Formats: sequence, C-alpha cells, structure tokens
Amino acid sequence: QFISSPQEHNRAVAMKNFAKMMSLITLCMIVVPCSLFFAGALELPLVKSIALFGTIGWFIFTPIWMSRQLPIDAAEVEI
Repeated sequence: QFISSPQEHNRAVAMKNFAKMMSLITLCMIVVPCSLFFAGALELPLVKSIALFGTIGWFIFTPIWMSRQLPIDAAEVEI
C-alpha cells in the first residue's frame, strides 16, 4: 500500500498507535484479572468474563499493528 498524502500517513500512524494502545489494554484484561484471582481478590466467573472479552479484543486489535504484507512465492503454494 502506498500512502498518497501526509494526512493519510498521519491517519495510518494514529490508527496503528490506537491499535497498540487497545492491544495493551486488552492484554491487561487477560493478565490482571487472572493475577487477582490467584491472589483471591476476584471470583472465577468474573475472571472468565473479563478474560474472554480481553482475548477477543486482543485478537481484533493486535493484527492491525503487527500485520505486514508477506510475499507469496508461487513455488511454495500448494493447491
């Protein structure tokens, strides 16, 4: 993809930064409740719910900033 204007570049950078921030927040939604459950501060059903939403969010936001275009080598593709 080629970015044709500085505004589009700024928008792409802002989107990537937003995705990184949301990825970190959703990762914390997985780790923190599990740690609090281990410490005895949260009940298991609440931990499961929060961790489920965190996992879904992480799988949504992380590929946005981690993805890259991979070249397709026709010799490597098997149909």
